[in-house]
Amino acid sequence: MRFKRLMTGALALAATGLLVTACSSKQKANSTGQVASKQVLNWSYLAELATLDPSKVSDAYSGDIINNSMEGLYRLGKNSKIEPGLATQTEVSDDNLTYTFKLRKNGKWSNGDKVTAHDFVYGWRRTVDQKTASPYAYLYSGVKNADAIIKGEAKPETLGITAKDEHTLVVTLEKPIPYFKLLLGFEPFLPQNQKAVEKFGDEYGTSAKTMVYNGPFVVEGWTGSNLNWKLNKNPNYWDKKKVKLETINFKVNKSTTTSYNLYQSKQLDYTTLSNEQAKQLAKDSAYSALKQARTTYLEFNQTKESFKNLKIRQALSYAVDRQELAKNIVGGGSQPSLGIVSQGLAQYKGQDFAQAAKTTVGVSYDKKKAKELLKEGLAELGQDKLSFTLMSSDDDVSKKVAEFIQSQLEENLSDVKVSVQSVPLKTRIARGEKGDFDVQLSGWSADFADPISFLDLFTKDNSYNFGKWENAEYDRLIEASKTTDASDKAKRFADLIQASKVLSEQQGVAPLYQTNVPQLTNVTVKGLIQNSAGATNNWKEVYIVE
Repeated sequence: MRFKRLMTGALALAATGLLVTACSSKQKANSTGQVASKQVLNWSYLAELATLDPSKVSDAYSGDIINNSMEGLYRLGKNSKIEPGLATQTEVSDDNLTYTFKLRKNGKWSNGDKVTAHDFVYGWRRTVDQKTASPYAYLYSGVKNADAIIKGEAKPETLGITAKDEHTLVVTLEKPIPYFKLLLGFEPFLPQNQKAVEKFGDEYGTSAKTMVYNGPFVVEGWTGSNLNWKLNKNPNYWDKKKVKLETINFKVNKSTTTSYNLYQSKQLDYTTLSNEQAKQLAKDSAYSALKQARTTYLEFNQTKESFKNLKIRQALSYAVDRQELAKNIVGGGSQPSLGIVSQGLAQYKGQDFAQAAKTTVGVSYDKKKAKELLKEGLAELGQDKLSFTLMSSDDDVSKKVAEFIQSQLEENLSDVKVSVQSVPLKTRIARGEKGDFDVQLSGWSADFADPISFLDLFTKDNSYNFGKWENAEYDRLIEASKTTDASDKAKRFADLIQASKVLSEQQGVAPLYQTNVPQLTNVTVKGLIQNSAGATNNWKEVYIVE
């Protein structure tokens, strides 16, 4: 998915100031290596869930839960590689326009229904239907008639997907999609049970009880707003023999101080860490730093006059010291952004894409230039000062990152006044979608290992382009990468590299840093798969040892 996602900023861990003892974690621990009789995992999240609806998910935490309680044609395995899910066989036509999938005959929903090809047809049609308002419908572009359906110019029933029989699914494309198979393990491409959707109506996916599941686990105890829930082993899952965990208990702790204390008292098996905690626990055998294909950035609401002005946007960007932010505030090995696409995601002719696309404009720290640009920008607007609100999520970490941005802007630009407003993740996403913000601390986690997962976001009509930035040349380059140049890897990557440069130079957004997540995972936890792109955690084959 990864996959997406809208980051909370919480994954970009900042210092909380908590000092931990120099000794190793209490859970460093002696382990016999023998499988424990009690297979229960206790996990901490930094933010609440937003939805369980595969068509409407847009955040990383909900995506994690959906990907462990649902299953599509493929699953995301180790190193973001796809592996078989419900598809046992895939045939691709010579022109790469027709995909035929043979499905398992023992797939079953938690309500007892069989999982069939018709569930994929229904789920895909529902996602592209304008009535659903799926934020990820745009990823269907290239599937026959998808663009017309999304625009309301064709009916969902004309989408290029058919059930030849209960266990044979045929997908027809209008053009080759180089990363098509990578999409098929992602939430918006999951099957959906029509009976359940129609039964629950508008409540579908808004709580654990208004959802059905076909993956390794089922969700229990999530009411739609609470901060505790469970994943329990799904007795109807076709591959249940490989699922060892009976229960995963989740608790939202927006403070890493709290979650670390719970970890120390053995009430948690996993916690993320602040920068200060990470420094002191780096030698602990339970410590690791998860490299993420995630970029945190400032998003400007360009429906507002101040942020329509390029010089204003550039001034704010130049005023932020990304080295200081990444090293001393975020920490954990996080890196200043070279551009919107994270480092290590993809290569171009043996060179990292982010290195090939990097610019000095858009991601550099230069106080003098910031002041000059602000003065020029304010003059063009006929203003003497600039005041705005920076919105962030309300966990401790996001607030500290936002406060650092606030201090940088006000210290380096005397004519700028910034107010920080911290709100729950669910609220921030909703307000972002409505354009109800001035500037927001936002971010993205790659849904799959291709630069387009980042670059698609900022095309004119993309549902995630909350700031409403527009650039005709950028849109042309992205379109070329998907059409005329889609089958020519060199031309396609050249399009994407140029598009990334345009985004930086025109300051569509202001990339800040790429996240590494410092974390503690109890050494008794085995078999965990964590990925940089897509769904972060795969708990399917996790088990606990004594």
